Amino acid sequence: MEGGVISGFGDRHTNVDGKVLQSFQKSFVNVQDILDQNRLLINEINQNHESNQPENLSRNVGLIKELNNNIRRVASLYGDLSHSFSRSVDASSDGDSSGTLGIANQKRFRSG
Repeated sequence: MEGGVISGFGDRHTNVDGKVLQSFQKSFVNVQDILDQNRLLINEINQNHESNQPENLSRNVGLIKELNNNIRRVASLYGDLSHSFSRSVDASSDGDSSGTLGIANQKRFRSG
């Protein structure tokens, strides 16, 4: 994720370890791979549904199970990412009074 969100953490706070950033990047790559696979599964499920052929419709049962398992894996990976991020923030806050890599002081604006 060159030039992405993850590299910005290192620029803001020197206590964030390179290993943590690599771990985040690896997790995001894994999530993206699963989401790409899900897109293909959904396309195949839709094609099978539109065909109305019994063998294609019965194949959808297995494809939908695979899709559901992939969604569980993505949720788990995001949970692990959240936990890892919290630990890294806690660890980095030991030397920083803000404790949040400067994120808490940033305001979010909604586009409307």
